[in-house]
Amino acid sequence: MPASDGRERPVKRRDVHERALGLLAVRQRSRKELERRLVGAGFDTDDVAAELRRLERVGLVDDRAFALALAEQAVNGRGEGRWAVARRLALAGVPGPVSEEVLGSVMVGDEEERALDLAAGRARRLSDIPPQKAFLRLCGYLGRRGYAPDVARRAARRALALESVAD
Repeated sequence: MPASDGRERPVKRRDVHERALGLLAVRQRSRKELERRLVGAGFDTDDVAAELRRLERVGLVDDRAFALALAEQAVNGRGEGRWAVARRLALAGVPGPVSEEVLGSVMVGDEEERALDLAAGRARRLSDIPPQKAFLRLCGYLGRRGYAPDVARRAARRALALESVAD
């Protein structure tokens, strides 16, 4: 890291530790995300790897716990579908096998029912617009929440009580 006078100063292990703890104090992070941030801040990759192993040993970095918290918030807090949750986990740097395990445990129940619950709540706001337009808006809303197009269309149709709207 450059010193205030422009010269390079050696990066000490304690600096990596302090920066990592500072990042974790803000919010829980995946191992990959923490690694990106620390390497991006100019720390040596070997120092970063050693620090991450240390933090994993003491339980401060735990990809499964991080992924579980992220997925539960996405599903229960935002009503997101499987696709959106999987994308959110991938962007956070959660490894594929951990992501699949967490998705399997969090995405229990029927995705169509979750989509319908979300659609029903949103449909009340769309009662003043023409049915076809409300249907398209509701399908778009569900799609942005990570529901598959066919699931979104069925949920929108049921929430708006539109049996005549075709896929």
